Amino acid sequence: MISKALLPAVPVTLLASVALGSPPVENVSAEKNPDLAAAQHFVVQGYDKIDAAQKVHGPEMAGHAEKAKALLEQANRELKLAADMADRPHK
Repeated sequence: MISKALLPAVPVTLLASVALGSPPVENVSAEKNPDLAAAQHFVVQGYDKIDAAQKVHGPEMAGHAEKAKALLEQANRELKLAADMADRPHK
């Protein structure tokens, strides 16, 4: 449970993690989780394609490309968490 004293810091922390996000990487084992690894591969490809489009079109996309990249960063983190949970021993 989150302490009430820490609640004001949660949105700031989440915003900072999105603003300072890092490009997605392929860090899910294809051997253990082939479907999640494949999904992560496509996330990385999508991010790279958006990055290339930004170099061509720049500010013409009105921030939408940057938002899409942030969502792909989030999807990448969720895929890694899903793989980690799938790898845990089940009781």
